[in-house]
Amino acid sequence: MSTIRQRLSGFEFKGLGIPFLVLLIMAMLVLPLPAVLLDVLFTFNILISVMVIMVAIGTRRPLDFSSFPSVLLFATMLRLALNVASTRVILVNGHEGEHAAGAVIAAFGEFVIAGNYLVGFIIFVILMLINFIVVTKGAGRVSEVNARFTLDAMPGKQMAIDADLNAGSITQEQAKTRRDEIAQEADFFGSMDGASKFVSGDAIAGLLILIINIVGGLAIGVAQHDLTFSDAGKLYTLLTIGDGLVSQIPSLFLSLATAIIVTRVTTSESVTDQAVSQLSNPSALFISAGILTILGIVPGMPHTVFLLLSLVAAALGFLLLRTEEKTAIESEQAAAEQKTDEPKELGWDDVEAVDLIGLEIGYGLIPLVNPETGGQLMPRVKGVRKKLSAELGFLVQPVRIRDALNLDPDVYHIVLNGVVRGKGDIKAGSELAINPGKVYGQLEGIPTKEPAFGLDAVWIDPSQRDYARTLGYTVVDPATAIATHLNKVLRENASELLSHDETQQLLDKLTQKSPKLVEDLVPGKMALGVITRTLQHLLSEGIPIRDMRTIIETLSEAASKTQDPEQLSASVRPKLGRMIVQDLIDAKDNLPVMTLAPDLEQLLHNVLTNGAPGQSVVIEPGLAESLFSALRQAATSVEDQGNPAVLVVAPSIRPWLSKMVRHRIPEMTVLSYTEIPDDQAVKVIFTVEAQNKA
Repeated sequence: MSTIRQRLSGFEFKGLGIPFLVLLIMAMLVLPLPAVLLDVLFTFNILISVMVIMVAIGTRRPLDFSSFPSVLLFATMLRLALNVASTRVILVNGHEGEHAAGAVIAAFGEFVIAGNYLVGFIIFVILMLINFIVVTKGAGRVSEVNARFTLDAMPGKQMAIDADLNAGSITQEQAKTRRDEIAQEADFFGSMDGASKFVSGDAIAGLLILIINIVGGLAIGVAQHDLTFSDAGKLYTLLTIGDGLVSQIPSLFLSLATAIIVTRVTTSESVTDQAVSQLSNPSALFISAGILTILGIVPGMPHTVFLLLSLVAAALGFLLLRTEEKTAIESEQAAAEQKTDEPKELGWDDVEAVDLIGLEIGYGLIPLVNPETGGQLMPRVKGVRKKLSAELGFLVQPVRIRDALNLDPDVYHIVLNGVVRGKGDIKAGSELAINPGKVYGQLEGIPTKEPAFGLDAVWIDPSQRDYARTLGYTVVDPATAIATHLNKVLRENASELLSHDETQQLLDKLTQKSPKLVEDLVPGKMALGVITRTLQHLLSEGIPIRDMRTIIETLSEAASKTQDPEQLSASVRPKLGRMIVQDLIDAKDNLPVMTLAPDLEQLLHNVLTNGAPGQSVVIEPGLAESLFSALRQAATSVEDQGNPAVLVVAPSIRPWLSKMVRHRIPEMTVLSYTEIPDDQAVKVIFTVEAQNKA
């Protein structure tokens, strides 16, 4: 029982309105109705038609009344059902008198006929002709033309939306809204083209019902109820005209509402506002007043009426002219005041800040961003940001993706702090087959280079994906290729992603667990800027800063000795030794390393320690060339054996050597002896030797 109450409490009774109306229409078509109920329903029908035409007049756009075709259908069926019900009552009970079919039908019949049945019949026929020939046919023709033109214009409107989207004038949401409006507009005018046929059919049905009621009433009155032909004619004519009139007035209202809707020009104004603003023309009123004055002085014309209306038109024109002059004066004053105002001073709001991380794409790559077209770039970029944040140890700023008209359609740029740090060429709709170094066949496609690491690759059709994988290629979609390149650029420039704000947030997070540790260091022993530069230095050497507790403890101990970020990072690195080497050990937990020949290491040590503080270190060009050539060959040899290129040197030369090889041999990792944990097994697999090339 409680379940039933819960279901009833959540039930929306407003949804029963249309089903109830359908049942009511069916009942009127089948069941005989009393005269009192007919009065109520006829009055309700008039009310509905008046409401519809008022809404049509106040509508600013046709789509604002998009339910009009359905409303028109139900209103027409309601009126026809009333005609059937009233016809049944008239033919069955019409012999009883003028009020046999209700007070509403009798009142309308007596009002129109006014004692003259022939005149009343003619007036009623004229009303029907006006409705059918003038209003209904005109509205039907306009609906047909609107539907045809709207459908023909759809491709052009869609192209205009795409152009605005590519130009950056509108957003994806605005483009989607405009596309939905175009589809709704086509559906609406197509429905109105069909709905106008309801109105014309209703007018024809009203005329036929009129003839049936009169002929059938005369036959029934004379043959079944023994009325004279004259009495039957008067009685059934009054009831028929009253019934027809009480139906045709709502029909005329609905026809007029249909014409108003389909002849509307879409603006931000209603019909009333448009008419008032556009008909308020002083010149037209003055000319009209002059013509009426001329007609008023012609002999035989009703002088009083013509001259009186000409004065009214002239007065309205004069009033409108004064209003326009006043508006023009106010506009000129406002413009003059604006000119005298001093130019607005520039403020910081006028200076647009550059994006920390940006991804600019050509318009041909927009489908990769749009989820509606299957674009996966947004989820891929979010995945890169999430992964990097977890690995580096701080929250990476959001990536702003925007289309750039200055780029070629298939080109993208990765931007850091307003500077392009990576670029690539992507073929949307294709897939990238990357040659990892050993493949077993060739692919048909467009040869290219993989944007992140510069590997040989081919743009292929998606249907070749499985075949390419069987040949040993690594196949990725365009969104993944861009995301991989973005990940590489951000990882290589991680130090630029960390600022004072991120450092403060890291300290705030650590404060929740170790408040005393942070309180002892900042700001008493070390400034926030020094901590930030130290963390940036660690990130530049590829060391994550996830273990902030160890980093802050080490900085707190070293703060009394130095405030130099490079020396501080050198103090932190041994404490993070296990984190540094965890990705470098082999399957047997050994750390394969390269070392420098003893004489070479001693030579570099002497050069670095004998240099003056603050001056850059300079070694002989021949030695430098030989050293880096030997390091490059060693790294290649070690990697060919399946081992990472790890060089272990003395702590005194590690910072300088790491900085020198960072961009020349990016795959090489330079460690000092103190950064390797004591219990870590080390295996020397290569010794680097270099001689001075004189």
